[in-house]
Amino acid sequence: MNYFSRFAFAAFAALFAAGAAGAQNAAPPAGLSIELNEIAPSEKGCKLTFVAGNALTRSLSKVSFEFVLFDKKGLVERMAVLDFRDLPAGKTKVRQFDLAGTKCDAVQSLLSNDAPACIGEGVDKGACMTGLKTGSKSDVELKG
Repeated sequence: MNYFSRFAFAAFAALFAAGAAGAQNAAPPAGLSIELNEIAPSEKGCKLTFVAGNALTRSLSKVSFEFVLFDKKGLVERMAVLDFRDLPAGKTKVRQFDLAGTKCDAVQSLLSNDAPACIGEGVDKGACMTGLKTGSKSDVELKG
């Protein structure tokens, strides 16, 4: 390898290493996360337990999500707006909702369809759905 080839190779290696280090240090995108943690029968119908996290830089004084529940055939069983109340910045909260008249074993999946309320000082209304991360630890899938 001549001098120029060695110099070019060293420069390329240094740029590659700097890019890889920058990718590792990149902060995860800010947004909300909702996990369906548990779905269980209740006296009224079906109780949904969610774990919600706020990775935004600002607190939310009120946030609600419109969920669509799909049955085993993929048909809409019902739609419901669930009020998650406040979500402070950088915090995670557990919220439970009892859906009267809904049978848990009939629910195949949930879709987070919209965020009718996304209120916080300096928070854009669309911030609650932008970059929303969803997941489920139950047999019922939660899609965003």
